[in-house]
Amino acid sequence: MKDLAKNKKALHDFSILETFEAGVVLKGSEVKALRAGRANLKDSFVRIIKGEIFLLNAHISHLDTTNSHFRPDERAPRKLLMHRKQIDKLFGSVTTDGLTMVALTLYLNDKNIIKARVALAKGKNLHDKRETLKKREADLEARAAMKKFI
Repeated sequence: MKDLAKNKKALHDFSILETFEAGVVLKGSEVKALRAGRANLKDSFVRIIKGEIFLLNAHISHLDTTNSHFRPDERAPRKLLMHRKQIDKLFGSVTTDGLTMVALTLYLNDKNIIKARVALAKGKNLHDKRETLKKREADLEARAAMKKFI
């Protein structure tokens, strides 16, 4: 698996409960732009609209080397492909439990098909974010100390 775009902000702002894999419906030059690493998932989110699941606010830049006649919108909603049972499970969790759906990564799977990793997440409070940062710093210091002795 090769990661094409990551949403690092989602890992900071949310605690991830469950992840799902979804196919992404893309237009012509968007695939080439993704392979060139010209995507940003920073402010993106996932919504269910009329029984279909969409990736919203994901930015895939236009490549200059592609055909200039066809230029898709860079922030257009992109349809995600999932099984009906999975969509229903996500919809139930979002509506009843108040959870959020977030796109974590866009990646190439082993068959060179672009997939999205969608997560069911719960928002963190400010003190939870601070605890996570403190824990991460403590782990880094412990690793550095271990390297010193080895």
